[in-house]
Amino acid sequence: MFGNVFKKSILLITLLGVVACSSKKDEDKYVARDVEVIYNIANDNLERKRYKLAAAAFDEVERQHPYSVWARRAQLMSAYSYYMGNDYDESILAAERFLQLHPGNRSAPYAYYLIALCHYEQISDVGRDQDESVRAQNALTEVIRRYPDSDYARDAKLKLDLTRDHLAGKDMEVGRFYLKRQEYLSAIVRFRSVIEQYQTTSHTPEALHRLVEGYLALGITDEAQMAAAVLGHNYPGTKWYRYSYALLSDVDLAPEVKSGSWLSKLWPF
Repeated sequence: MFGNVFKKSILLITLLGVVACSSKKDEDKYVARDVEVIYNIANDNLERKRYKLAAAAFDEVERQHPYSVWARRAQLMSAYSYYMGNDYDESILAAERFLQLHPGNRSAPYAYYLIALCHYEQISDVGRDQDESVRAQNALTEVIRRYPDSDYARDAKLKLDLTRDHLAGKDMEVGRFYLKRQEYLSAIVRFRSVIEQYQTTSHTPEALHRLVEGYLALGITDEAQMAAAVLGHNYPGTKWYRYSYALLSDVDLAPEVKSGSWLSKLWPF
């Protein structure tokens, strides 16, 4: 944390100009400036894509003029500058602080949206830990819940679909790993998670087929037949249904609806 404070100090020394106090120990201190001057400096740096300098200057607006109208505006602009500079953690902190101080402000929807964007931009590839994907999902959901009719919510819904697809992809990857190791129960748990939590994603057809594989391997034929029936009903033209149909045919079975299956609660026929 000390390092961040030091860096900001250096930026502001460059930005605002500093006078040295002559004494036995020279100490740097910030020059007091009119709020408009500091804000214009911040805006100028933002336009020039000097995002760190812009964020530092917007922070300085609040430091020097905490009770001005400009300070409230600068808090959110600081969060935006950090975001543009890919400093997502600082952007989130700045946006969260804005919301704590001004929860009812008309710019609050954007602050929530900016927090969601910061998490969304940090989603890693499917092979890595998905904690950031979960945070992105939660933050995007919060935007939609709070401001369902806003433009932010509309974009959040698109990003939420991609985030959910990403999370489903992680479960699929882990499920396939267990399947190859013949750890069928663990594999089924992952594929079932995809069906129950991410049913609208692109991974659903394969997840249903993998359930057929896993259930057949365990001898749970009713669930295998039901999974294949759901697959055939909803995705009849996919390769996954062809694979499942072939697996069942090999053991003289066919896709069949089973009323007692957990899948029947999700897909009533």
